[in-house]
Amino acid sequence: MKRYGNLYESIYDINNIKLAHKNARKDKTHYDEVKMVDADEDNYCDNIHHMLKNKTFVNGEYDVFEKKDKGKLRVIYKLPYYPDRIIHHAIMQILEPIWKKSLIDDTFQSIKGRGIHKAKERVQKAVNSRDSQYCLKLDVQKFYPSIGNDVLKQVVRKKIKCKGTLWLLDVIIESIEGLPIGNYISQYLGNLTLSSIDHLVKEKYKIKYYYRYCDDIVVMYSDKDYLHFVLSEIGKELGKLGLNVKKDYQVFPIGSRGLDFVGFVFDCKSTRVRKSIKTNMFTSNKVGLSSYYGWIKAIGATGLWYDVVSRSSLTNNEKCILYKYTSRRKK
Repeated sequence: MKRYGNLYESIYDINNIKLAHKNARKDKTHYDEVKMVDADEDNYCDNIHHMLKNKTFVNGEYDVFEKKDKGKLRVIYKLPYYPDRIIHHAIMQILEPIWKKSLIDDTFQSIKGRGIHKAKERVQKAVNSRDSQYCLKLDVQKFYPSIGNDVLKQVVRKKIKCKGTLWLLDVIIESIEGLPIGNYISQYLGNLTLSSIDHLVKEKYKIKYYYRYCDDIVVMYSDKDYLHFVLSEIGKELGKLGLNVKKDYQVFPIGSRGLDFVGFVFDCKSTRVRKSIKTNMFTSNKVGLSSYYGWIKAIGATGLWYDVVSRSSLTNNEKCILYKYTSRRKK
């Protein structure tokens, strides 16, 4: 396996840092911290350049709070925009192309060019195959908080050997135990952590129809006994990472109930949005409602979208904004 060195200078290169600020500030220009950096961009970016070059960077303090996301209450960890979140973007601009090469095509969360649309397309084709009569569906118990710091350090060292880059990644990893939801870099580290599971199932056990979105895993095959065997092997591999399969895993025939995955319910005849998502749409505010449009667009249910918006409790002005948002996303 190829490991990459000589990366750190590219990370703290002043042009990379300025690009990181440009990318990190998207949709956040109203934040006071973003305005602060915008007002004196050269100075703040130069400060980041020197703190990385001289290795004086210290991870910022987390603002920890709970947030309800798609019906689930999550603990969110938010770092200061300056310098932390800019630095995370600077890291990912250099490392993402390297890390992406090690990921299989059928893992979808937080990877450019993928997402729920691509997952929906791939899973629907699999459901219609003769070789996918049965499904194993599982997720990892308390995935993000359960990943140990030592495991994360081993994961990043599989592809990276640059000492400066490893120093910076270790500073971020050691800032808190587990993988904090809210860090820009966390979702990619989560993908990398479970990449060994992906390769095990696809390459060693020759499962064609295997899909993962974060820690939600779906495996389809014609033999349910073999799926139980694959489940045990996944459990063993997770154990090496200090992780466990959540106890509510399922092995079931797809034809009799359909497959619920990435917000859709799949069967051989149709694909529909999960009922709970539809319910949540009708009670969401403007910001929350716009986040659901991806599911609507993926199945072409624009009629449902307009029905949801028109029947929502939003003001007429907010409804107009969402209609315009829909028009922009269609182009």
